[in-house]
Amino acid sequence: MLNHTTSIHWRDSIHHDGSARYVSNPYPAFGETITVKIRVATNAPVQAVYLRTEPDGEQHFAEMSAHPPEKGLRWWQGNLHINEPTVHYRFVILTQAGEVWHYGAMGLTNYEPLDRADFQILADYHAPAWLFDAVFYQIFPDTFRNGDPSNDPKPEDFEYRGRRPHTIGWGEALPHGMMYGQTYYGGDLQGITQSLDYLADLGVTALYLTPIFKAYSCHRYDVADYDTVDPSLGGESALLHLAEGLAARGMRYIFDMVPNHCGPKHYWFETAITQPDSIERDFFIFHHYPDDYMGWLGYKSLVKLNFTSQELRRRMYGMENAPFRRWLRPPYSVDGWRVDVGNMLGRAGKDQLNGEVLREMRQAIKETNPDAYFMGENFHDATAQLQGDQWDGVMNYRGFTKPLKDWLLGYNRGSVGLNKPIQSASPTPTDAMQGAMQTQLGVIPYAVALQQFNLIGSHDTPRLYSLLHHNENLLRLAVILQMTFPGVPCVYYGDEIGMQDRAGIEPSRDCMIWDEKRWNHDRLTFYRKLITLRRQNVTLQRGGFQILAAESDMFAYQREDAHNNVIVIAQRSQNPRPAGGMTVWQGGIADGTCFVEYFSGHSAVVENGQLMLPSLGQGGTIWMRKD
Repeated sequence: MLNHTTSIHWRDSIHHDGSARYVSNPYPAFGETITVKIRVATNAPVQAVYLRTEPDGEQHFAEMSAHPPEKGLRWWQGNLHINEPTVHYRFVILTQAGEVWHYGAMGLTNYEPLDRADFQILADYHAPAWLFDAVFYQIFPDTFRNGDPSNDPKPEDFEYRGRRPHTIGWGEALPHGMMYGQTYYGGDLQGITQSLDYLADLGVTALYLTPIFKAYSCHRYDVADYDTVDPSLGGESALLHLAEGLAARGMRYIFDMVPNHCGPKHYWFETAITQPDSIERDFFIFHHYPDDYMGWLGYKSLVKLNFTSQELRRRMYGMENAPFRRWLRPPYSVDGWRVDVGNMLGRAGKDQLNGEVLREMRQAIKETNPDAYFMGENFHDATAQLQGDQWDGVMNYRGFTKPLKDWLLGYNRGSVGLNKPIQSASPTPTDAMQGAMQTQLGVIPYAVALQQFNLIGSHDTPRLYSLLHHNENLLRLAVILQMTFPGVPCVYYGDEIGMQDRAGIEPSRDCMIWDEKRWNHDRLTFYRKLITLRRQNVTLQRGGFQILAAESDMFAYQREDAHNNVIVIAQRSQNPRPAGGMTVWQGGIADGTCFVEYFSGHSAVVENGQLMLPSLGQGGTIWMRKD
């Protein structure tokens, strides 16, 4: 029984989130009435709980009913009417001593919080169901695998900005004097198709490919034609074979779309600078026509697109055969889009059209395929675009990757024009990481939180293993959190075999190692086992989230549903955490509950409200409830 409440910490037992454990239907229809529940310890001095909503802008309170105590817990329940597209709600708790507390998505306060801190339920929200058990794998095509050397870029293929392409040997260092963008390794779609058995054996279920459309660089963010697959990747025929191979294995894939900018060789831009009266001129932002134009962060090779043009919108996503629509249809049947620099899309000085453009893109995508994943790149605060009407999710740098890296390595931020980064002298405190994660989770609907794209590295960031100076324990800690945190995990190619950065212009984009003698096979086994857990455990896919502990060097949370509890513990210090208890009663976990650690098989039992843990070395552990 839970019998550990005192006047000091009974408030820690209060919990609610947007999962099915606390919301009878997390995906209700407009006009439906659902029930919501809040959990407190039996001994908590709670006299009444009220459900506070704001229908049509006016405050409304409804008293909730208390259920009989159950295993040391008391549940309060109330009806929530889904009478708006987004329903905000929070709980007002009156104690026997006459205190009033307010409980919302940001936690408990003794003052009235902002409505922005409320819990949220979306009406008529359709979540792509395939995302729940998905594990993504990101591929940078040029450096993943060369399946057909005959289509390798050659100097005679083209000249671009005064340079010609060169393909160098797999894994060779960039030769002195060669420009990164026009130097290729020859990776292609045929190579990806040839690797599908490897990927299926790893356990991943979906691929995210950086740009594959025709371009004049190895990264292909300087798109020249949104309707053509780059011939050096094998063209449309190679894409069709890849799509068939993925479908045969029950796997999915998403493309990287670049609507913020295109390359100067795109026919829209070539028309714009040669025909002053053309409609395409309005697709771009000219400071002084025709030579002085806006580029992404000033780069003239990445020409900023101007979404004040309705014709540009029509061609990009409005018309039936627009690229945002056509690639989602057979025969290629792409399962969604990752949108490059989504935070900057439609933004240029006085024209701040980001939300408007994203809503229109979403409508076009969902009309074409309601189950398509619409995900954006955003290194910063994307919560305003994560309210159910724009992104399905974003690359979760701000809500997961950055807080985790700060905790392991210390704060490190920079920007264009800053001579040196802003850095802390030591890793950030545990409560700072906890606060950052909880804040980002709290201000978006939980249905959207479960669709966030969780990563520990990408083609735009250094590999975490290198940043950690090859500390395997901390790398595994990070991967454990990635696979168990709310959202959709994505493995960056090569991380699973121990790849690390190599000095160069883009060190994390080194060639995939296919020589198995050079693999870290223990790491590969670890990834396979963890991916298997993620794919098979519904609690990790859809369950609620609650932080249980935040010690100086240790962080713990639980994922729960009506049938299961999973406790995840991260310990960053080289000095082991001594054997002993970790308080878990506030998570609704009764005395006598037994947990088994997923990797080691060690067991631990809850006694007097604490999980009696063995000594924990540096790294991560996953504790599964044993019924």
